[in-house]
Amino acid sequence: MSAIKKDYKRITTKSLIEMKSNGEKISMLTAYDYTMAKIVDTAGIDVILVGDSASNVMAGHETTLPITLDQMIYHASSVVRAVERALVVVDLPFGSYQSDSKEALRSSIRIMKESGGHAVKLEGGKEIKESIKKILNAGIPVMGHLGLTPQSIYKFGTYTVRAKEEQEAEKLIEDAILLEKLGCFAIVIEKVPANLAEKVAKSISIPVIGIGAGGGVDGQVLVIHDMLGMNNEFSPRFLRRYMNLYEGMTKAISQYVEDVKSEDFPNEKEQY
Repeated sequence: MSAIKKDYKRITTKSLIEMKSNGEKISMLTAYDYTMAKIVDTAGIDVILVGDSASNVMAGHETTLPITLDQMIYHASSVVRAVERALVVVDLPFGSYQSDSKEALRSSIRIMKESGGHAVKLEGGKEIKESIKKILNAGIPVMGHLGLTPQSIYKFGTYTVRAKEEQEAEKLIEDAILLEKLGCFAIVIEKVPANLAEKVAKSISIPVIGIGAGGGVDGQVLVIHDMLGMNNEFSPRFLRRYMNLYEGMTKAISQYVEDVKSEDFPNEKEQY
C-alpha cells in the first residue's frame, strides 16, 4: 500500500504524527546557519535539527560536550530566520538539563524565547523524565533521543552500535514507551540494530526517526555536512554521501588561488 502524501505548507508536531499515521516517511537534516537552512528548507525537508553536532562540524571539537546553551541559541536563531516550512528542533546541550529539572525548563524557555525554535530535543529516557515533564508542562514540544546518545560518550567509551544485548534493548523499548506516555511528539533513535528500531517504531504511535537504525522506522536524519560530503574523515556504514563537496570546493578554491596569483582574476569584465 502506497503512503498518503499530504502537501503541508508548514510542518508542525501534529504534521509528523499524521505522516506516521499515513505511512509517509519523515525527512530530517541538520543545519546550523542561515544560508544552509535556507537551502535545506527550500529543498523541502520536513524537520531541521539544530544539533549539538555543531560542536563537531562548526567548531571542530572532538565531542558534542563543549557547546554551550548560548552557542546553541545563536545557531538556532540563525536557522529560524531562514525557515518558512520546516519544523525546527533544537538540541539542549550537555549540562543544560540532565541534573536539574528546573534548569532544564529554564534552558528550554531560553531556546524558545531567544531563538524562535519550535521544539527541543533531549537525550535519555527514564533518567530524565522529570526534566521532560517540566518542559512539556510549560507547553514546549519535546523530541526524545535514545540509543547512542553522544552526550554520554565518556560513559559509553565508544560510538559503537547500542542495544545489541537483550537487557539494553529491553530498556530502550521501555524508554520509548515512557517518552510517548510523557508526551514527546517524536523520538530519534541512533545507531541500534535495525530490527530493534523497527520494533520500537511499531510499539508506539509517535514517529521514530532513525540515524543508523535501518529503514523500518518512520523517518531518517543525517548531519548535513556528512551527506553533502563536506568532510572526508567520517564514513560510518549508515552514511550515504549525496555529493562530494569537499573535493569540489577544494578544487574551486585552488583554482581561485591560481587565478589571483596569475592575475587572471579579475578580468576587464569583472571590474568597474
